[in-house]
Amino acid sequence: EFTLHDLQCFDAVIRTGGFQPAAAMLHRSHPAVFAAVAKLERQLDLVLLDRSGYRVRATEAGLSFQRRAQQLLRELDGLRVHAAQLSMGEESEIHVVIGDLCPRPRVLGMLGRFFAQCPGTRLHLHFEAVGGPSERLFDDKVDLILHWIDKGDARIEWIDLSKVPFIPVVAPGFLPERIERPITLEKMQAFTQCVMRGAALHSPRQDYFVGEGAPQCLVPDQAMKKEIILQGLGSGQLPHFLIAEELRDGQLL
Repeated sequence: EFTLHDLQCFDAVIRTGGFQPAAAMLHRSHPAVFAAVAKLERQLDLVLLDRSGYRVRATEAGLSFQRRAQQLLRELDGLRVHAAQLSMGEESEIHVVIGDLCPRPRVLGMLGRFFAQCPGTRLHLHFEAVGGPSERLFDDKVDLILHWIDKGDARIEWIDLSKVPFIPVVAPGFLPERIERPITLEKMQAFTQCVMRGAALHSPRQDYFVGEGAPQCLVPDQAMKKEIILQGLGSGQLPHFLIAEELRDGQLL
C-alpha cells in the first residue's frame, strides 16, 4: 500500500516541477523522493509522470490522481491543526450571534481582527434580533452573543463592550402641530408605533417603550423599522448609530 509520504512526494514533484526542488521543499533527499514516486507508480500500475523532457510533467492520469490526492493532503493538514488546537485547549470552531443593537462595522471589524490571530478556528456567524440571540445562547446553539443582555441573569457571563443610546423618532409631519409638549408615551397611544418582533421561538416576548393600546406596525429588524419611520408610517425608538445621519439632515425628529 502507498503511504502519505508517497503522496506528499508525488504532489511536491508536480507542484515544483522536479525531484530536486521537491526534495528541498519537503526537506528530504533527492533519492528518497525519487524512490517514493517510483514506488507509487508501481503500486498503482500507472505512469504518473512524463520524464521525457527537461522538466518532469504530470501525465493526464497523474493530474487526475493529484487532484484527488490533494484533497486527502488538505484533510491531513486540517487534522494536524485540529489536534494542535486540542492540545493547546483552543476551540476548533466558534458560533457567534450578532444582535440587532450592535454597530455592525465596528463589531465585524473586532471579530475580523480576533480571528486573524486564530486562523485555525472556524467562525460560524449568525444575525438575530430582539430575543433571538439570548434564546440561541440558552439553547446551547451558540457560544457567544454580541447583544443586549439582562445583567441580573445568573446564567450569563458578560463583559461591557459599549453603550448604545436609543432615540425616540418620527418623520417630519407625522405628529400634528397642535400636540401638547412634552410628548409622552401616553400621548403617543393615538399614533401607530413601529415594533420589532424577533425570531425567538419560545422566549418571553420583549417589549420596550411600547405604548399600551397603541396601533402597531410589526417588523423583523431595525432596518425595516427605520424605513417605516422614515416614510411617516409610524414612530419608534432606534439606536443612535443607525440614524445619526438622518437626525443631522432633519429626515427624523
